[in-house]
Amino acid sequence: MKKAGCTAVNLNTLRYFFREAFTSLIRNSWLSLSSVGIVTVSLIILGVSLLLAVNAEKLTQSVESSVEITAFLEENVGRVDRDRIAEAIKSSPEVARLEFVSKEQALKEMKESFGERADILESLEETNPLPDAFRIKTHQAAAVPAVARQIEQIKGVEQVRYGQGVVEKLLNVTRWIRYVSAVAVTLLTLAAGFLIATTIRMSVFARRREIGIMKILGATNWFVRFPFILEGIVLGLAGGLLAVLAVDLAYLSLINKLKISLPFIQLVSEPRVILTILGGMAGLGVMIGALGSWFSLRKFLRV
Repeated sequence: MKKAGCTAVNLNTLRYFFREAFTSLIRNSWLSLSSVGIVTVSLIILGVSLLLAVNAEKLTQSVESSVEITAFLEENVGRVDRDRIAEAIKSSPEVARLEFVSKEQALKEMKESFGERADILESLEETNPLPDAFRIKTHQAAAVPAVARQIEQIKGVEQVRYGQGVVEKLLNVTRWIRYVSAVAVTLLTLAAGFLIATTIRMSVFARRREIGIMKILGATNWFVRFPFILEGIVLGLAGGLLAVLAVDLAYLSLINKLKISLPFIQLVSEPRVILTILGGMAGLGVMIGALGSWFSLRKFLRV
């Protein structure tokens, strides 16, 4: 009987919490709707920023994977010296792959790149001016400039090329994309949390006498706080779900249109990645609502 009585009390308490939260939402309907709208817009911008960052990262990785170092050898380098140079290059821990390209293979590849106009290179077959070379891939594109400088110091290497200037600019763009994404996420999260906190603070102010009486009668901080936290969670979840729906529909529509009109542009379409971003948006909405409510009540309850 005692257990049944406790269960009834708990159910009544939960009913009270939900009733108070939804009563407050209805009482402040315009402010609640504006908070949901701002959270929705903020999370939409956040979701779009995350998708842009993910696609930019994919493009960057694709470009970085094609970055390689070409080390041209001096004309009189023999087999023994070539093996010595190869060992010196492979001694770097940043080197992932090393490939020797003979002058004959280089000429053949050049002909293939010219396609139907390859006949203009026939005169080069007897006096092939192309040097032997090594092609080097690094584990990370950021290591390319440093590895290239090391290879330049090896005796027998005449020239090193890796797209000087382009690689450095590419790395700078990638770094800025990550910085801007991080700042945008932080600012939008703080803005949404501030708006929800303002909504909760107005609800607290409207019910300040009631809450004061509850405190006098011995209500704990958690008992007073929970309906407001629940209210913030509802606001954050509503904004998060609306943002998820809008971003999901828009992104899937964009993917389908690009497949038809611009099939060479491949956006990130892995369900795991998209669901992670959308789920994170909904979860962030709930977290923003809960934390906004928590911080808006701290000062009031302390007083």
